[in-house]
Amino acid sequence: MNQRDPNTNEEEIGRMGFSAQKTCPSCSCKNTSMFHRVDQVPVHSVLLMTSRDMALNYPKGDIALALCGGCGFIWNTAFDARLLEYSTQYEETQAFSPTFATFHQQLAASLIERYDLRKKVVLEIGCGKGDFISLLCQMGENSGIGFDPAYISTRNASPAKDRVTFVQDFYSEKHGPCGADFVCCKMTLEHIPDTARFVAMVRQAVGDRPETVVFFQVPDTKRILREVAFWDIYYEHCSYFGAGSLARMFRGCGFDIINVYTEYADQYLMLEARPGNETHRRPLAAEENVASLAKDVKHFCREYQRKVESWTRVIQEGRKKALRMVVWGSGSKGVSFLTTLGIRDEIEYVVDINPHKHGKYMPGTGQQIVPPTFLQEYRPDRVIVMNSIYQDEIARALREMGLSPELLPL
Repeated sequence: MNQRDPNTNEEEIGRMGFSAQKTCPSCSCKNTSMFHRVDQVPVHSVLLMTSRDMALNYPKGDIALALCGGCGFIWNTAFDARLLEYSTQYEETQAFSPTFATFHQQLAASLIERYDLRKKVVLEIGCGKGDFISLLCQMGENSGIGFDPAYISTRNASPAKDRVTFVQDFYSEKHGPCGADFVCCKMTLEHIPDTARFVAMVRQAVGDRPETVVFFQVPDTKRILREVAFWDIYYEHCSYFGAGSLARMFRGCGFDIINVYTEYADQYLMLEARPGNETHRRPLAAEENVASLAKDVKHFCREYQRKVESWTRVIQEGRKKALRMVVWGSGSKGVSFLTTLGIRDEIEYVVDINPHKHGKYMPGTGQQIVPPTFLQEYRPDRVIVMNSIYQDEIARALREMGLSPELLPL
């Protein structure tokens, strides 16, 4: 059912110095190699921690990443879904950022135009607080169904809210055929361990509707590996895709790939597809082969410790100079950055524009999360920016408060 890369030299992958053996959940290949391990990290990055004690003592799990030599899929072989809690305390939204809100609006407008999503039925798997499906319904006069256990109705102020049915549950076979013209799944597939089974379920739910378009968005693993972005590896993300492994899996599950591409400074990998059976179609230009991805993995392994040590020196140097340092961004990147470096007392506060996070604490390291206005009194010397795409937005906010700290983007 699932595909491997026909250009893969599996013996070559096996000689690249990785270790371990597991069966790939994407293509069932047994030629897999473990290459990165981090023990005892917080199992949640954006679940609201209401006390420092809760944050420091929340359950932890291990990360043991493996590369499949057959299809290029990467996954956490130590992942245990039973440790996770997806509920209304899960605070994933980025909608408070003007930069992100603009991206969301442009993405919705682009999809509506490209697939004539006007007065249609749209379905979103993992809709969070309902921001994106509400945009699709508002801008295209569509009706919709959104699935997410973290949905909170009082947080949705969209004028299209009444045209969307929200289900506080995971999407699964029990919900039957989807009957939608457009199926959307943004930043959710990377949380799912049985990836091929899940995509096959979506294909079955679409059924005999050849015009239905499915749209998936996940983090782009190729960028993570090439930039050695260790802060983009965390427990909740158990599945990691490049364009090639993502497209191969979707073809193997019965989809024809329309397009696969990156957006948002290459942070997000997008795939658009329709039901079909073009399992032998030639790869699109964006699809890297497994050997190429394996070289990126090798680069990540070679440079990882150097990157960690470089940021450790930055923190230590700041502490020696008695600089007031803060992290801007309390999401998953911030949690992974702080826990990987083992930072606690060196940085006391983490800034976030999301008001629902204010007064909460960072999982694993316990820093208090504060609003940007807190900095007017605290007056930091250095701000470490967890996502460089927000640097201009953050610099503008600091200037408006009369502050000019040094900005260090990841």
